[in-house]
Amino acid sequence: MSKLIKPHGSDELNPLFVMNEEERNQLIKEAESLPSIIINSAAAANAVMLGGGYFNPLTGYMNVADAMSVAENMKTVDGLFWPVPVLNVIKDSSEIGDAKRIALRDPNVDGNPVLAIQDVESIEEISDEQMAVMTEKIFRTTDKAHPGVSAFNSVGNIAVSGPIRVLNFSYFENEFPDTFRTAYQIREEMEKLGWEKVVAFQTRNPMHRAHEELCRMAYERLDADGILIHMLLGKLKEGDIPADVRDASIRKMVEVYFEPNTVLVTGYGFDMLYAGPREAVLHAVFRQNTGCTHLIVGRDHAGVGSYYGGFDAQAIFHDEVPEGALEIEIFEADHTAFSKKLNKVVMMRDYPDHTKEDYVFLSGTKVREMLSNGEDLPVEFSRPEVAHILMDYYMSLNK
Repeated sequence: MSKLIKPHGSDELNPLFVMNEEERNQLIKEAESLPSIIINSAAAANAVMLGGGYFNPLTGYMNVADAMSVAENMKTVDGLFWPVPVLNVIKDSSEIGDAKRIALRDPNVDGNPVLAIQDVESIEEISDEQMAVMTEKIFRTTDKAHPGVSAFNSVGNIAVSGPIRVLNFSYFENEFPDTFRTAYQIREEMEKLGWEKVVAFQTRNPMHRAHEELCRMAYERLDADGILIHMLLGKLKEGDIPADVRDASIRKMVEVYFEPNTVLVTGYGFDMLYAGPREAVLHAVFRQNTGCTHLIVGRDHAGVGSYYGGFDAQAIFHDEVPEGALEIEIFEADHTAFSKKLNKVVMMRDYPDHTKEDYVFLSGTKVREMLSNGEDLPVEFSRPEVAHILMDYYMSLNK
């Protein structure tokens, strides 16, 4: 029996999904008679993450005091280390009235079925000043052109706090049955495999040669038992590659280029925040909850545009995360690229004698252009099997 790293903030993982089928059916029935609200996509994603144990040891949505404390100090009022507020924010609370228990309906599934039941502890207005402070602290900018800032500020200003019981995992289980996994399912799988030292790789994109080799480097340098490739399956910004295409390309890469039983390909149901450093810390928290001992944090991790410095997401772990707040460790990665000199993918900081001309670089725009035109990507940049899956997708957009 392997001994996995402890979850964050507790000895055992406490997922909020109601495992007992009889109890779950009773709650589904009860939900029919409760006042209900259709929550926003971010709140629904928070429910899915709470349900799966990813947000252990939280028991539900934060009140304004906790959200402000987390934004300003990365800890709740009670002192629990946490990097990003977990909120259920709505525009209008008239549907709730003075109800103490409400049903939360899913905005992302046809018919808006009940996703969770919440005990209402408080309904509070978040002031414009508080919204501005939270936005600045979480995203390090208040620029409305930032997709995370825009989403965070568009959902309303009334926070409904209190514990929840989660009744399903939204669209993720049905749309990604082979890939969506809860934190407790990942822990079970790792225990079966006998893994103890596990390195996690976060992705919202397909994986090219540089990403593949980065996983391999971390695995070898850490002498790890396995790699968790963990992809975001929720809402992204326009222009990002859909989850099913990413999933297919990543699975193909693992199948062809990694040893059997060294990689778990899984996904989680969360909407991307694009919050750079703070999101990197959140990624570390919920990877610890899955049982991983290390998280690869590379250049511009969870960033967007030019809002963050290339290595801000690594610096936050040294500069702002208190000693001992997390058990998971960070594997700090530099930009990786194929070296023409050495005929392999390398981490660029390891080779100061190289110039830009010694590497194979392709911009995202160039990659999309080549794939859309049915042109093969250089094998130094992308595995042909992966490139062909992506090419089929891009060419379908042109039809």
